[in-house]
Amino acid sequence: MVKWIFDRMVSLVLLIVLMPVLLIVALCILVANGTPIMYIQERIGQNAKPFKLIKFRTMKGEEESPVAAAELNRITRVGRWLRRTKIDELPELLNIFVGDMSFVGPRPDVAGYADKLEGDDRRLLTMKPGLTGVASLKYRNEEDLLAAQPNPQEYNDKVIWPDKVRLNLLYMERQSLWLDVKVLICTALGKTVKGFE
Repeated sequence: MVKWIFDRMVSLVLLIVLMPVLLIVALCILVANGTPIMYIQERIGQNAKPFKLIKFRTMKGEEESPVAAAELNRITRVGRWLRRTKIDELPELLNIFVGDMSFVGPRPDVAGYADKLEGDDRRLLTMKPGLTGVASLKYRNEEDLLAAQPNPQEYNDKVIWPDKVRLNLLYMERQSLWLDVKVLICTALGKTVKGFE
């Protein structure tokens, strides 16, 4: 209940406070790349229920890849900056406010990845996906890591994604309000959470 109240109250406050930033970013995208400004993609949420994730558009065209490093040529100049600063994810505050997401939790996967969860790993689907999390912090430079691989998609599928599952299960076992606070502080500082390296 505390987390539910925190998510809604803080997301509402941030949406109000950051409204000028959101409008400026939207205008930059409109001027530099035209419409659409937002990128909306179906992701898998709590209890495997699909929801519409909202982000600022960072690629040419309307469709974006879940493994962006595989399509670096499609990322716009503005989009590259938005991705590096994570500002492209600010519209997800709306997802948090309406209850599709939480501030802290596993990042929501597309159907193709959520479907790969088997056995005990499927416990992750009982959690509400998050804007940030222990796995997100470890792989905060994921695009650069993938861009350095000869086959980004294969490296993501065989190395990064399984490790994210491991870290998220560990978070699930240790979940507490204090851990969530530490994750949020580490997110602000750009650091990993101790014990989740």
